[in-house]
Amino acid sequence: MSSLRETHFQCPYCWQKISMLLEPINEPQKYIEDCEVCCQPILVNYLIQDDEVLNLNVQSIEQ
Repeated sequence: MSSLRETHFQCPYCWQKISMLLEPINEPQKYIEDCEVCCQPILVNYLIQDDEVLNLNVQSIEQ
């Protein structure tokens, strides 16, 4: 099994650069993770194939 992949992106709420660990599963993934700075929920969609992040989309969740 491959190791987790660290990725960096900007929070859609506080605009701070944050990092997350993504599990390298060869199918699209979707989950909610809280920002490590402002604690707001972020919808994370990503796809990793052959240990490479092919797609990463993060967006705010309207509450």
